[in-house]
Amino acid sequence: MEQLTRYLELLNRDPQLAPVRGVFAAQQAKVARAHRKVRTARQDFLHRTTTGLVRSADVIAIEDLSVQNMVRNRHLARAISDAGWGEFRRQLGYKCDRAGRTLVVIDRWFPSSKTCSACGHVLARLALSTRHWTCPSCRTRHDRDLNAAKNILAAGRAVARGTVSGDACGADVRRQGPSLPRSAVKQEPRAARHSA
Repeated sequence: MEQLTRYLELLNRDPQLAPVRGVFAAQQAKVARAHRKVRTARQDFLHRTTTGLVRSADVIAIEDLSVQNMVRNRHLARAISDAGWGEFRRQLGYKCDRAGRTLVVIDRWFPSSKTCSACGHVLARLALSTRHWTCPSCRTRHDRDLNAAKNILAAGRAVARGTVSGDACGADVRRQGPSLPRSAVKQEPRAARHSA
C-alpha cells in the first residue's frame, strides 16, 4: 500500500516533463502492477478466510450491512472498501451453498449492539462513539462489538433451529437459563424434587 502511494505521487509530481522523458508510461505500469498486487492479496485473504469459516462451522450467522450507505461516510469509506465486505458476503453465500452449510443473514435493523447478551434488555439509544456500555438491568459490562457478535450468533442459531421463522427477533432468540427472564410462551410450574 505504501509502495502504491509512492508510485501515485511520482506519477502526479511533474505531468509536463513525464511524457517528454517517456516516464509517464513506465510509471503508469508500476501503478497498475501495485494495484494488481493489492487486489490479488485481498482476494487471497477473502478466499482463505471464507473457506476456513465454511469448513469449520455448520451454521454461519452474519449481519446484513448496507455497505453502499456505509461507504458514503468519508471517514470510513477507504477502510470499508479495502475490507471487501460485499465480496466477503458473496463468497460466504456460494461456498455455504456448495458445501451444504447454513448461512443465516440477520436483518440490518436487528438491535444487536443495543441488546444485552446476558439478560436481553434493549437500550433506547446507543451512540456510535460508545464502545463500552453497562446494562442497566443486570449490570453486565459489554464491549459493543463483542456483544453484537454474541447477539448475532444467538439470533442465527435460533433461526437455524427453526424457532423463529425467517426473522431474527422475538422472545426465544436469547439463551434460556434460570436467571434469565422467561420467554413469552406460557410456563408450566415445575414439580419440586425431594431428595431421599
